Amino acid sequence: MPANFNGYWKMLSNDNFEEYLKALDVNIAVRKIANLLKPDKEIIQNGDHMIIKTLSTFRNYIMEFDVGKEFEEDLAGVDDRKCMSETGCYLSH
Repeated sequence: MPANFNGYWKMLSNDNFEEYLKALDVNIAVRKIANLLKPDKEIIQNGDHMIIKTLSTFRNYIMEFDVGKEFEEDLAGVDDRKCMSETGCYLSH
């Protein structure tokens, strides 16, 4: 059984975030705005099914997926990209 991540999470720090975004080729305007934000996360977990809501004063973003399965992450409204993601190594024991 996976760990229970249900809850509301507050970001305390975000070290080297701008460098991370730069490596992902996120444009400079979005990087500067994102680096100023300290978004909260609301996680709703039902077994291996996850809904992660990123909540900030600038923009909210919702990601929904099943742990260990590849999924298309649509970043429309964030930086307008689509990418394939897999979460198995990050969320399961």
